[in-house]
Amino acid sequence: MPAQRETDEAEIRGQIDKIIKGLRAKDLEGLKQVYSTDIVSFDIESPLQDVGIEAKLGTWAKVFTFFEKVDYEIRDLTLTVGAEVAFAHAFGRLSGTLQGGPVTSGMWVRITYGFRKIDGTWRITHDQVSVPVDVQSGTGMTGLEP
Repeated sequence: MPAQRETDEAEIRGQIDKIIKGLRAKDLEGLKQVYSTDIVSFDIESPLQDVGIEAKLGTWAKVFTFFEKVDYEIRDLTLTVGAEVAFAHAFGRLSGTLQGGPVTSGMWVRITYGFRKIDGTWRITHDQVSVPVDVQSGTGMTGLEP
């Protein structure tokens, strides 16, 4: 079903666009529409995992307290789409103007999204954000670019 796959891919890309727009607008209600209520998130900050939509939105709310103005971009988005489950991976960069401070160019991170079609809508049920680590020093390599 190539036509269905194209429709699903377009909807998933639209959901990711909602993340970008929601972050730039600091719109938690808009972001809430993208995630499943039972999302499991492995984000770049502690804890090791967040479970549930309120925890995920809490992470974004925390980001919004650091930034006066938020910018977010995604590069090299790749999708693998099945009938009810899809995966996406990309590079993402959160940047912007810090509260009372300078503009930051942010850092590039690796992002993986797991989607599930719930009641006919693609929702993110899992996401993971990471940076490569220098194994010898244990230090995150935050200066890399795609």
